[in-house]
Amino acid sequence: MRDPKRIESFVRKLADYWKTYIPDWRFGQFMSNFLGFVATETKRDIFFIEEKEMEELLDKYFKPREAQADERDLEIPANG
Repeated sequence: MRDPKRIESFVRKLADYWKTYIPDWRFGQFMSNFLGFVATETKRDIFFIEEKEMEELLDKYFKPREAQADERDLEIPANG
């Protein structure tokens, strides 16, 4: 049997990314976009992907958004 503790880690990461980068998306939008990325990236059925790999895929999916957020943090305000 899989360790039930894996669920908390996965759901926490999912929630953190959702709140930080795409809070305006509905859950269905998030899942549709993310799972489409997973299917394209892995060429595998999502049914067989373990949570640890899904966490890694979440990291990869949000990496460009993290970079964009970092760039915004470095921008100097026009009136500053």
